[in-house]
Amino acid sequence: MSTPALSPTGTRAASRTTDAIEAVYRKVNWRIIPFLMLCYAVAFLDRINIGYAQLQMKQTLTFSDATYGFGAGIFFVGYFLFEVPSNLLLAKIGARKTLLRIMFIWGIVAAAMSFVQTPTQFYVARFLLGMFEAGFFPGIILYFTFWYPSARRGQLIALFMTATAISSVIAGPLCGGIMKYANGAGGLHGWQWLFIVEGLPAAVLGVIAYLYLQDKPEDAKWLTPDEKQILRYQLDHDEKDVESASHTGLRQLFADPKVYSLALAYFLLLGATYTMVFWIPTLIKSWGVADLFMVGLFAAVPQLFGIVGTVWIGRHSDKHRERRWHYVACVAAAAAGMGIIVLSQGNLVASMMGLILAGIGWIAATPLFFTTITEYLSKASAAGGIALISSLGNLGPAASPSLTGLITEQTGSPVYSMLLVMSFYILSGIILLMAVRAAKPHTHTA
Repeated sequence: MSTPALSPTGTRAASRTTDAIEAVYRKVNWRIIPFLMLCYAVAFLDRINIGYAQLQMKQTLTFSDATYGFGAGIFFVGYFLFEVPSNLLLAKIGARKTLLRIMFIWGIVAAAMSFVQTPTQFYVARFLLGMFEAGFFPGIILYFTFWYPSARRGQLIALFMTATAISSVIAGPLCGGIMKYANGAGGLHGWQWLFIVEGLPAAVLGVIAYLYLQDKPEDAKWLTPDEKQILRYQLDHDEKDVESASHTGLRQLFADPKVYSLALAYFLLLGATYTMVFWIPTLIKSWGVADLFMVGLFAAVPQLFGIVGTVWIGRHSDKHRERRWHYVACVAAAAAGMGIIVLSQGNLVASMMGLILAGIGWIAATPLFFTTITEYLSKASAAGGIALISSLGNLGPAASPSLTGLITEQTGSPVYSMLLVMSFYILSGIILLMAVRAAKPHTHTA
């Protein structure tokens, strides 16, 4: 990952070449990014596997589509209530202890989903899963600001967030395979094994995170003093690509209307995206694909394209030091892809083409959004601000799947729900464009 490097002038570090700086960041990247991607892939899998599990749960539990939609959404209510406190705590005690707490408990709860029998138990388990996972994603985004300057975050966050696409690629065949081939093993249904097999790894990773990660560069024994100095200089001489807020603390953060505009943009983005993620298996099944394993394979295709697209778009955004219009292009692609699905009227090939375009758009949009807000927020408000915007935005998935589930149930067709989701994407792009301005042109030294 190559970006314009900031080099100190008139100091001992002036002799450091761009290659030397890049070498340090390659070392940091290989140390923390693959592991955090693995953690996020497991987290995302535990969020979305309900979309696959419900295909088989309907055969053993008398839950309606609205019940599944509400259960999928209530996860984000728990997430909303505990996200800001979790991120503020991370800023005080560090990422290692925070990830241990979050991942260990949510892994246990995710596995316990296998024992739900009533709608109430289902709702409680999903709420607890959201409550205990709260703070994971904004905590990682905050953690990146401790290690990387703004100029590197576009492709970095994009690379990290390909974990969701990788998880989705794995989710289809894995969920379909578990439900198909483990059904009846040990007296349990396939959907019960699904929650157990995909939940417990999170608890193990929480312990590993505590032992493996360091809270900040200064704590890293695997970095030399000279490498630590390079990283510190990069962070202390950060140049941002959007106009930044001048918050000095939480009071000014909560009084800033742009924060709530950004939260609304994320509300719409996340509400639209999770609606699609939850209902993709059902959509594919409606296109004439009956076998559960094949549903999983088809669901993986747009994620594979999304992995490549999001990394390329993040790198392109860093190279041109532009965030806003890149984001707009992504949400427009997501809406256009869904439009193709609607117009295709169930044709498998055309619908898959639309799903691929939409997948590239929504997968690439989220890392661009968080790159933008990390640059907009000040250092004093970053911990609370990232979590506040994220938590308010997470109310979108709390409402959207339930709403679209009811619309689909009442109309007997997903078309009207998809038109609503398309409007969410378009509005999200317009709001972000209006809320944040581009930074004044600046020059970079090599």
